[in-house]
Amino acid sequence: MKPRIAVFSGPTATIANSEPLVTSNKAREKYGLPPRPNPDGSAARFNVLRPQRLAAPVTAYVEQFSAHPLERDTAELYGPPDGYVDAQGRFQQQRQGAADVPVYEVVLKPDDGLYLLPYMARQAKGEPWEDDGTRPFAPAEQCRQPFYPDASRIFEEIDRLGVTDAGTGNAMSSRADFNFFRAIPPGGYKQGLVAALRTDQGEGDIPAERLGVNFYPYRPTWLQRQVQRGQLAQATNIVQRTLDGGKYAGALWLEGSPSVEETAYWLSLLIDTTLPISCNSSQRPHGALGNDGDHNLVDSLEYLLSEVWADGEGRNRIGVVMVQDGQIFAAREVQKADARPGGYVAAGGHGGILGRIGDGAVTRTTLTFVPARRHTANSAVNLRQLPASVTGLGGAAMQVKDAAGGLLAGVIPKVVIFKGAHYSGDAPLDEGGRDPLRETDVLARIGANLREEQLAGFVGEGLSPYGSLGDSSDDALRLAVFQGMPVAKVGRGNNEGFASRIPPFISGNNLTATKARLLLMACLLKFGALPAAADPARPTDAERRATGDAVARYQEVFDTH
Repeated sequence: MKPRIAVFSGPTATIANSEPLVTSNKAREKYGLPPRPNPDGSAARFNVLRPQRLAAPVTAYVEQFSAHPLERDTAELYGPPDGYVDAQGRFQQQRQGAADVPVYEVVLKPDDGLYLLPYMARQAKGEPWEDDGTRPFAPAEQCRQPFYPDASRIFEEIDRLGVTDAGTGNAMSSRADFNFFRAIPPGGYKQGLVAALRTDQGEGDIPAERLGVNFYPYRPTWLQRQVQRGQLAQATNIVQRTLDGGKYAGALWLEGSPSVEETAYWLSLLIDTTLPISCNSSQRPHGALGNDGDHNLVDSLEYLLSEVWADGEGRNRIGVVMVQDGQIFAAREVQKADARPGGYVAAGGHGGILGRIGDGAVTRTTLTFVPARRHTANSAVNLRQLPASVTGLGGAAMQVKDAAGGLLAGVIPKVVIFKGAHYSGDAPLDEGGRDPLRETDVLARIGANLREEQLAGFVGEGLSPYGSLGDSSDDALRLAVFQGMPVAKVGRGNNEGFASRIPPFISGNNLTATKARLLLMACLLKFGALPAAADPARPTDAERRATGDAVARYQEVFDTH
């Protein structure tokens, strides 16, 4: 039996996004529409071909020696053709004239799978499709969806149309079986879908779904929707529940390239599993010229099946990874640096690239580093290590998990990144600079947190590597700490050093601000709000000690994860 892999669709996933379906010139000619020229106005050389299904068998005649420019150069190595086609297009088994073309006869059947064919569809009013919408900036009801609802179609196209290094196909299904899950999908069924038509092996019908509520695309660009905090709970619960079932040898998570690094780290912190999880993105849409996403998926499958991640007892020893462009990145360190294939880097300056993917024929998939940080099954903040309830802002107990042990969507903490810079103080030159009342943005956020949030904190991104902020900024953030909101300090950018340990703040070590934010959110779910002082501007010695003890628990997690 082949291993079975769980494939999760995440938001804004370019890897699950096709280029616009543009009406072909064959269709325009058939329906009397003007042809679509090249950008310079010249006639287009070819019709663009898109994967589509045949509705009935078709007999095709394929010209011999047309698969490669040098096939004919070794004609003596080939068997005879099936017949010949004359100038009128008639097929006959024997050559009748010198101009007859040798051909292979092949019957194309619907059961064969997708074929690359001209796109013949038009709009309802007879106009050609030129983009995702019926017109520029069309409302959502007049736009098609370029994102797939799950990854099943991508895998089918890779199997059908992708060519391996050995010259064969079926790169995915020849090695594993797959189930597809719509964790936070980029495409949705706006009309709903009955279970019998589903491709993700899920149970039950899908009710009508709403843009920005049930699915999250970024194209058309004017309809882009971003995920909300509560979706982190949804993703965590779906992944944990799926991998707990005992059916899978590993998992893939697919998401948009700018944000997948955040979800990868969150999964590495929260998911309690000994199975491998690999995350993928693509810098170019599926099917586009030079698309990198398909190869990343094949490489991720190779990584999962290689078992280089396994310790002596078969447990995942390196946590969640991201496999991109032949490299294996640790979830903690991976960072998008540029929108191009190869545009990912390892942040933090102390490793992060754990190995590389082999090509199967000459080189093997190899690990060169194993992270020392805690993750997945041994994470101190994974889902099973979180308590059922914690103390929130104001001192009241709040539920973190439901009766089944899943995260509640409404409890995901609010953690804001505050970025400082040199020469940022506002005090007159003849006065001192320590005036927290000047930090109106921090004070406003503190007030909003106290009114609206149950769990909240800050990440202060300061000078590299120490995390230093201005005097008044530090004083304002200190007010947050003594009102129950932990503050983690990190250096700016891709910080290779380690942030200073200056109480009452948490040192974020060499984490980027975005990764420190996720770890602080997980810690808030584990430890709850810090103890609040009666007067945050003047905490007593006892209140400082209580806060220091609570911050120390946070610091222990930051030092080990």
